[in-house]
Amino acid sequence: MLNQSLTTKIYFSPSKDPWYNLALEEYLLDSVKKNEIYLYLWQNQNTVVIGRNQNPWKECRCEVLENSGGKLARRLSGGGAVYHDLGNLNFTFIMDKDLYDLSKQLKVIIDSVKIFGIDAEFSGRNDITVNGKKFSGNAYYFRGNAAYHHGTILVDTDFDKLTSYLQVSKEKIISKGIDSVQSRVVNLKNINPNITIEKMSDLLKKTFLGNYGGDGEEIEINNTEKIELLYNKYSSWEWRYGQTPSFDIVLSNKFDWGSIELGLQLKDGFIRSSKIYSDSLEVDFMETISSELIGLPLNLEKIAQKLNSFNDIDNNKDIIIKDLCYWLKHKSI
Repeated sequence: MLNQSLTTKIYFSPSKDPWYNLALEEYLLDSVKKNEIYLYLWQNQNTVVIGRNQNPWKECRCEVLENSGGKLARRLSGGGAVYHDLGNLNFTFIMDKDLYDLSKQLKVIIDSVKIFGIDAEFSGRNDITVNGKKFSGNAYYFRGNAAYHHGTILVDTDFDKLTSYLQVSKEKIISKGIDSVQSRVVNLKNINPNITIEKMSDLLKKTFLGNYGGDGEEIEINNTEKIELLYNKYSSWEWRYGQTPSFDIVLSNKFDWGSIELGLQLKDGFIRSSKIYSDSLEVDFMETISSELIGLPLNLEKIAQKLNSFNDIDNNKDIIIKDLCYWLKHKSI
């Protein structure tokens, strides 16, 4: 049953600049109202986008990317690094948080490719796959009363550039049971040659309205001053690369929910500063964990005890805490 009081809006960005498109995405996140949901479609040219808490130097061959005229961008959400070009279509569902329904949002994507005769399914923690190969990676972000869920759709992406720019750890490749990144991803055009970005975009709009109703009016972009301020943030060195401090100790591991690299600076045996690099989807929670470690002695048992004291957390975060505590209690430094 479609919600007749729901307001649906659609916007396709004319820009191919990742910093502008991410600024616009955050602007729309701050603009969405009660009982509203937007479908925002966008494309970036020759870009690597990393997750909120990732280390750019470990995820991307930054110098190779920039020497070829590409851009590095960092998004608000978690998850791993992705390559964008004009053979890839990005989608973002931006909504009143009360409307957030991952299965319904995914249905829009899955319904769209089904029209092309492709039976897709949601797989793992954030992928949409066909025949075991990924064509869409997904992530989400919540702020106040708003939320977004965004992802990629590989239609005709240049996989040679993808593999030349992205650096994927051997541990991640082994955990996926594959021998390369290219063996794990697929362009939809290779399955159905009739698929184009334009057709995919039109179908997404159609299935979006089919699932949510409403008239899908075009979003009006009014506050260009705010978008310019957000653009300045997304294009800045500080946001994209950040500080890369030298740590006294670095602990790393891979879990089902993502990888983690914990860097600690010490003074007199106590943690003076802490930084977590991770592709976990729980971006804010990772930052909370990092800040809670400051002031603790460098004692993994005591760090585990501190983490174990977290309460009032949902099941996803509880799993993260349990995994981290078990790892730290059984690790030696």
